[in-house]
Amino acid sequence: MKRYIYILGVLAVFACKEEKPQVAESLGDKARRIHNNVITLDTHDDINVANFTDSINYTQRLNTQINLPKMEEGGMDVAWLIVYTGQDTLTAEGYAKGKDNAMAKFDAIHRLCEEIAPDKINLALTSEDVRRIHDEGKKVAMIGVENAYPMGEDLSEFERYHELGARYISLAHNGHSQFSDSNTGEADSIWLHNGLSDLGKEAVKEMNRLGIMVDVSHPSKEAMKQMIALSKAPIIASHSSARALCDHSRNLDDEQLMLMKENGGVVQTVAFSSYLNTEKHEARAAYMKEVYRHIADSLGIEWYERSQFRSLTDEQRAAFMENYPKVTQMSQELVKSRKDVPEPVNVSDFVDHIDYMVKLIGIDHVGISSDFDGGGGIDGWSDASETFNVTLELVKRGYTEEEIAKLWSGNLLRVLDEVQAIAKTMS
Repeated sequence: MKRYIYILGVLAVFACKEEKPQVAESLGDKARRIHNNVITLDTHDDINVANFTDSINYTQRLNTQINLPKMEEGGMDVAWLIVYTGQDTLTAEGYAKGKDNAMAKFDAIHRLCEEIAPDKINLALTSEDVRRIHDEGKKVAMIGVENAYPMGEDLSEFERYHELGARYISLAHNGHSQFSDSNTGEADSIWLHNGLSDLGKEAVKEMNRLGIMVDVSHPSKEAMKQMIALSKAPIIASHSSARALCDHSRNLDDEQLMLMKENGGVVQTVAFSSYLNTEKHEARAAYMKEVYRHIADSLGIEWYERSQFRSLTDEQRAAFMENYPKVTQMSQELVKSRKDVPEPVNVSDFVDHIDYMVKLIGIDHVGISSDFDGGGGIDGWSDASETFNVTLELVKRGYTEEEIAKLWSGNLLRVLDEVQAIAKTMS
């Protein structure tokens, strides 16, 4: 009898356990879990060397869109810090000036990783470095070069840049360089090389030999097609979106996207409002133009339109870039309570481009970038502290953890591995 009662008791216990309801994981909790599990990597973050000093640096929560506190808050793991040089004259004097600018930015990045905050962020040169540094609980810096212009006509500079940590290089920016035509040629149909110059063709071969990814975000379409034909390794577009959704020369059309797929490369969708939704961007920009000017005037700051940049002195440009985050952030706060403000380009618009490209060329060829501190930033991902919102939107649209891991870093690191493996076979 006791044994019978005992068995009934055991069965009752198991029955109670089985009846205990399972708490379903909320969409937000699922997104947070995935965000914490994957390595989040942004391929384009501009820098100002003034923010890499002993007294002002990325260990502080500056007005910059990228810095270590904001990366921590948003769960951004890897930032490609950019050695950007604006286009100038194709002369020895211009090249020398550009070289000084580029070297100052290389120095700033190394200073951050080796002197200012080596306990918080380290420089990675390979995908293995990325994973090791991440496993150590640190943030990861990588280096991309936006415009090879400062190299002049000396191809040996590519090896020097590689030694300094550059792992992707664009052969042009806004304006034709000695290596390549720029996408900006579409505005007037004036081209310098009809694609790549002879020097540019040699540069592609040199990047293949060294294991540097070729970046096609700024060069012209014809130059991009020639790079793909020449390159023995996959290439990347470090910060571009889909032209079918937003007709801007900085975006890639369907023909270019298919070429990227055939090449095995990756397109890093960029959170730059004017490259995502022209109608929304222009309506918002027209409204905010006067707000920015009003805030700048109240602070006694000179304010310029993008169309004026090329005519600015180095001092004016540096001052503008230093004040830009402060003015834009104050302006965004000011208009939050207004009801007549046009809707901003947002994370949903951004992921529309990811969706489009994934459907056209496949999940293995699409990635993510912001262009923070270089004009990028959208509603919901206005700086590194809001990085989680991108993952949340991807989860809302049904992307799996495996797919999100590819979009955030897997695809880009796979291309880097392949580029470096091909370089070894060429040595």
